[in-house]
Amino acid sequence: MKGSILAMNKNKVVLASFCILASAVVFSACKDPQSTGLEYARNMYDPIAYNPDQPNKNFKNGSTAQTPPAHTTPVGFNKYDDYPNTKEGYEAAGANLVNPLPETEQNLIAGKHYFTVFCSPCHGEKGDGQGHLVKIDKISGIPAYHGDAASSRGGLMKDLSAGKIYHTIEYGLNNMGSHASQLSPDERWKVVMYVQQLQKIQ
Repeated sequence: MKGSILAMNKNKVVLASFCILASAVVFSACKDPQSTGLEYARNMYDPIAYNPDQPNKNFKNGSTAQTPPAHTTPVGFNKYDDYPNTKEGYEAAGANLVNPLPETEQNLIAGKHYFTVFCSPCHGEKGDGQGHLVKIDKISGIPAYHGDAASSRGGLMKDLSAGKIYHTIEYGLNNMGSHASQLSPDERWKVVMYVQQLQKIQ
C-alpha cells in the first residue's frame, strides 16, 4: 500500500514537471514571434556566423557582406558566366575567352581523364565522334574534332576556339547536355586543353 502511494506521488511529480515545462515552452514562444521556444542544444540549430544581411560591428561600415578585395575571386564565383547561353554569348566567348591554365603535362593528363569519363562515350576516345553510345546506335550525328567535320554552329570542329569549346561544355549543345554540374571551371579548361590536342590529329 505504501509503495503504491509512493509510485502515485512520483507519477504526479513527473506529470506536474512535464506540464510546467510545456507551459514554459508555449509562453516563451508567445513572447517573440520569431522565437522557436525552448530548444535542446540550441547552438546546434543557430548558426554562429553572421548572415550576409545582418549588421556587423566587426567592420567599419557595419555590414557583414563585404566587397571582395581587389584581384581576388570569391568562393563560388564564376567569371565565365558573363557569357549567356545564346548564339551571341557563344560567339563572344569564342572571341574573348582564353584558357587561363598553363599547357603542362599534368593538366593535359587531367584533361584526358575528364574527357575519357565525361566526353568519350559520345565523342570517342580519339575525338572521332565514334564513342561507345554511337557504336551501339544510342546516339548519332556526333562530329569529329579533326578532319573536315563541320560544327552545327558553323565552321569546322578543328577550328573551334578554346572559348567556344568551354561555352559548349558549360551549357551543352543539341543532344549534349550541360556539364557545368559535373566539371568545375578549372576541370572544363583542362578538357578544353585536351580537346585542342585532338583537333590537331591529321
